[in-house]
Amino acid sequence: MSHIVVFDFLFVTFLVPQTSNKKPRKSPTDKTLSVARGRGKANGVAQHNGDGGDPVTLFEVVKLGKSAMQSVVDEWIESYKQDRDLALLDLINFFIQCSGCKGTVRIEMFRNMQNAEIIRKMTEEFDEDSGDYPLTMPGPMWKKFRYNFCEFISVLIRQCQYSIIYDEYMMDTVISLLTGLSDSQVRAFRHTSTLAAMKLMTALVNVALNLSIHQDNTQRQYEAERNKIAGKRANEKLELLLQKRKELQENQDEIENMMNSIFKGIFVHRYRDAIAEIRAICIEEIGVWMKMYSDAFLNDSYLKYVGWTLHDRQGEVRLKCLKALQNLYTNRELFPKLELFTNRFKDRIVSMTLDKEYDVAVEAIRLVTLILQGSEDALSNEDCENVYHLVYSAHRPVAVAAGEFLHRKLFSRHDPQAEEALAKRRGRSSPNGNLIRMLVLFFLESELHEHAAYLVDSLWESSQELLKDWECMTELLLEEPVQGEEVLSDRQESALIELTVCTIRQAAEAHPPVGRGTGKRVLTAKERKTQIDDKNKLTEHFIMALPMLLSKYQADSEKVANLLQIPQYFDLDVYSAGRMEKHLDALLKQIRLVVEKHIETDVLEACSKTYSILCSEEYTIMNRVDIARSQLIDEMTDRFAHSVEELLQEAEEADDDDIYNVLSTLKRLTAFHNAHDLTRWDLFGNCYRLLKAGIEQGSMPEQIAVQALQCSHYSILWQLVKITEGSPSKSFMLLCDLLMIFSHQLISGGREGLQPLVFNPDSTLQNELLNFVLDHVFIDQDDESQSMEGDEEDEANKIEALHKRRNLLAAFCKLIIYDIVDMPAAADIFKHYMKYYNDYGDIIKETLSKTRQTDKILCAKTLILSLQQLFNELLQDQGPNLDRTSSHVSGIKELARRFALTFGLDQIKTREAVATLHKDGIEFAFKYQNPRGPEFPPINLAFLEVLSEFSSKLIRQDKKTVHSYLEKFMSESMSERREDVWLPLISYRNSLLTGGDEDHMSVTSGSSSKTGSVRSKKGRPPLHKKRIEEPLQKNINEESSVEGSWMMRNDTLQTPGPLQTPQLTSTVLRENRPAEHMPDPDSEPGSENDYMQMSWLSQQKMEEVSRKDRTGMNYIKSRSSQGVRRGLMEDDAEPIFEDVMMSSRGQLEDMNEEFEDTMVIDLPPSRNRRERAELRPDFFDSAAMIEDESVSKTNEFLVSAPQVSNL
Repeated sequence: MSHIVVFDFLFVTFLVPQTSNKKPRKSPTDKTLSVARGRGKANGVAQHNGDGGDPVTLFEVVKLGKSAMQSVVDEWIESYKQDRDLALLDLINFFIQCSGCKGTVRIEMFRNMQNAEIIRKMTEEFDEDSGDYPLTMPGPMWKKFRYNFCEFISVLIRQCQYSIIYDEYMMDTVISLLTGLSDSQVRAFRHTSTLAAMKLMTALVNVALNLSIHQDNTQRQYEAERNKIAGKRANEKLELLLQKRKELQENQDEIENMMNSIFKGIFVHRYRDAIAEIRAICIEEIGVWMKMYSDAFLNDSYLKYVGWTLHDRQGEVRLKCLKALQNLYTNRELFPKLELFTNRFKDRIVSMTLDKEYDVAVEAIRLVTLILQGSEDALSNEDCENVYHLVYSAHRPVAVAAGEFLHRKLFSRHDPQAEEALAKRRGRSSPNGNLIRMLVLFFLESELHEHAAYLVDSLWESSQELLKDWECMTELLLEEPVQGEEVLSDRQESALIELTVCTIRQAAEAHPPVGRGTGKRVLTAKERKTQIDDKNKLTEHFIMALPMLLSKYQADSEKVANLLQIPQYFDLDVYSAGRMEKHLDALLKQIRLVVEKHIETDVLEACSKTYSILCSEEYTIMNRVDIARSQLIDEMTDRFAHSVEELLQEAEEADDDDIYNVLSTLKRLTAFHNAHDLTRWDLFGNCYRLLKAGIEQGSMPEQIAVQALQCSHYSILWQLVKITEGSPSKSFMLLCDLLMIFSHQLISGGREGLQPLVFNPDSTLQNELLNFVLDHVFIDQDDESQSMEGDEEDEANKIEALHKRRNLLAAFCKLIIYDIVDMPAAADIFKHYMKYYNDYGDIIKETLSKTRQTDKILCAKTLILSLQQLFNELLQDQGPNLDRTSSHVSGIKELARRFALTFGLDQIKTREAVATLHKDGIEFAFKYQNPRGPEFPPINLAFLEVLSEFSSKLIRQDKKTVHSYLEKFMSESMSERREDVWLPLISYRNSLLTGGDEDHMSVTSGSSSKTGSVRSKKGRPPLHKKRIEEPLQKNINEESSVEGSWMMRNDTLQTPGPLQTPQLTSTVLRENRPAEHMPDPDSEPGSENDYMQMSWLSQQKMEEVSRKDRTGMNYIKSRSSQGVRRGLMEDDAEPIFEDVMMSSRGQLEDMNEEFEDTMVIDLPPSRNRRERAELRPDFFDSAAMIEDESVSKTNEFLVSAPQVSNL
């Protein structure tokens, strides 16, 4: 029997199939495969069923995975027995197709072409447009395909292991093919063939292992039979056993020859492939071989490849190395064979515990732990110390793995019987005393880390029994020194108390400490039960032990502060359920003694918090604790009043004792006032006296002044809580005023030292403010009347309620104007402009004017966002089939028209803003395709009808640019549609083509610079996303809020910054417009100087010009020579002034109102004109409610300083 030894021979074998012992080949027309599986071939090419129902190739069968792999392989074996050439051709095409190649190897190619030529031919037919192939495609189907692919190879070898793999044809052909493909430059071929070869090798290793076992059994049988005496020896059986052993040996040699060919021809080259996935496959499989057949593979000749790959630059490959080694080190019987490898690569493995990839670091620590379990001497003390400190890692999996190592090293070597005997002699109930001492020593020796909570969390999974031994910890703290045993030092006692508190917290809360993990996860039922049991256990123990611990350590502030954290983790129902009130009294007594003994802030705050927890109204012990607390406060208050009197009487002659008496008592009261409402004790009066005396006399000690201020602060806060509990509107006004006071203006005028006081509201607070306005301002007056309890529904009450709502709206709008709240939040205000014009129109209009002065472009984005929100609300109510003649659609269009009028007649000044508005509107209209198909209009296409209201605000050149931008989103078929549903697009295009100079393109002519594909939005800049939750209001579509206006601006146009927040004075401050934004008197409107700043417009024009240059279309020839040369940078004619006064009377007189670039809209008179006249005077100052001032005050209020509302 000939064998394949080298790759060249394999190559030739595939090219010239052996003819010995082969059945005569049938004619290609007579060759068929199994009909049961539904596959057929003609000339060796896979054929598909006419109806496309059943899979007809091996690739399709394996991909679908509907048939059991056993039956698929059995059918292939049957076809191989009938005609092995066609069966092998089927298998070859299977590997080719699994690589993602569309080509097919035909029978003529198989017979006449060389292997390299076939692979080159398949490479030419590979789909180069896509880099994906089955092994890399995402999705569950392709993940299942990978599994089926590997299983097919494994089952194929298992089913052929007794005959076919030894015929010197099938395996030679497959190995030669895979070897050639694995050397291909095409990644798909190389990846797929390497995976197939490695799985083939794994299957062969299994066959070789079985042969080795059979050989050993046969040898034992042979030896047993031969050792029998001559009379009982069966010579025929010996001959049979000898023949069987010889046959097994030949098969073993053949299998080893195949494995050597795969290893030397594929593995040795591919384990260092440029692709990390291919390297990972090789390392993963060699680990399987070494574990499966350790006698043959677990030696230095193979282990070196794993050791070398530990230095791989890709974490994925290093991870496979570590997992492969873990499988080996788990079996202690293999340690002798791994000894040399351990000595050689131990340092590298230990260093990988600090790997930059957390997954790799975790597996490295687990491997080091396995090495430690196998041999205590394998790791040096330095190696262990490198792992110890990782228990303080912020990454929890790394810390837990290090905790497991620490547990194995320090807490698993004790003798349980000896520990129990020692504990009994010393009267302890737990044998863990020495282990807890060792834990304390380890914690203290970790000088660089002082996070006891992290250490406890790291050990929680591996040493939970030890960490929950609170009885042993308490005994160590309370017991008297025993002769012959070293007592805990003061530092060790402090460390043990800190560790004890951390274990209590971990058990009671059942989640990692702050800084570890991504948040609280939902506990399982088992974890929840464990948490409840642990909480009951610790409560029952420390209810009795805590008073004794406080009594022993009451003089030590650090220990007491830690011990007083324990009650917050109690199940306080145990006090009453277990009739343990006497222990509660003992605890309250000890806390009182601690308060009287200490003045440290940490201790006093801990005592205050403990009282607050014990006074919870949900527990029956509340009355008992409240009495004790009140008695304590009474005594301290009396003492404080007496000491204050003495201090004020002594004045400058006060000695240190007088000062100490005031300061110590005041510190205690301040700490309690933080968590308890002490208003009824009137501490503010004495604090005020101290502060007043300090101001007048200048001799008040600084510490007393600070504490008096702090106590007064708490007094005011508790009073504010009471005042605002039933009035959310007052709270809202106060909050707005505070945000104005502590905004960025606080540091203006050389007051940079106040920077720490500046507060900028985050997105959550801004959303809550906006939601409050939407819920309490934009409501019907009837709803407001119903919400007023006990008020008569007369005109005065309505006016009063409306005035309050106007104050709320004006307070919020002021935050927007001065850039304290992000401008896009105004979209939810602007969209109510028409509906609530009679009530809030002047406020909204002034807000719009001021925001435009701040940033024209962002203001335009906000306007279009408000329209998009209304449009989305309409879609939610009516569905995708909008009635464009309905009053709702007309209302949105009317609002858009009014918004357009506010841009005024100076089109040059608002050019970029209007263009940006159109850009956002177009993107919104084409954002979502119709799910019914491309022949139907996009869902938001009707929005173009709203957008067309702004077309008159575009100058001629910009109309062309916007029209070109619109065409990028249109397919060729869209330009030819004339159905009613496409009318918004037709109308919008016509609005852009009107007045477009020589651009007389017909609407039906389609896009001249477009070939009919919708432009991809992949290259757009990222959008700033912001969500507004409105649980009590109409559902506002999230997509509108996200996509519409919270966008990152990618323009370079410089606009004036936010309005400077005024100083805290009532003087009206008006800002001059920056000179750099004034029109150049020497340049005409539309000149090059103006257009150089138009970033988006310039970009669109440049894209259009470059597109025309690239495509070389003949469209240019159809234009006049003058039209060809006219571009965005041309000097166009005078701007066309659109007729913007058609629908409103008296507009011309309003053009000269106070808004510099906002045209005022004079709407029909309100039905509540008398009410509005009474409401206009003021929006922010509640003291001005009754004043009757003209409407011109509106502008003053919006730029005036905030006035803190009267309470």
